[in-house]
Amino acid sequence: MTAPTVEAAIHELMDLAWNVVYDLLAGRGLLGDGLFVEEYTGIHSWLDGRVRYTVVHSREVAVLFVGTRPVDAIVFHHDLLGADDPKGFFSVSG
Repeated sequence: MTAPTVEAAIHELMDLAWNVVYDLLAGRGLLGDGLFVEEYTGIHSWLDGRVRYTVVHSREVAVLFVGTRPVDAIVFHHDLLGADDPKGFFSVSG
């Protein structure tokens, strides 16, 4: 079980943009598991200059947000969590 504040942060990001997250998951062929916000239990957020990046993940998939906008989804793997630059695992345009 995750802490209530972590759950609240995950729910806020995912609920805000669920249609876009769904489209990202569908476009990457990742719609199997991970369709319920409750399945997302991990969050990692950091600033790079003035830009906030956030990765929200379940056991199966990870979604990268830039600000509050979801920009990519990938199959989750643990190397992502210890990476110096987690956004490097994702396709980030711009």
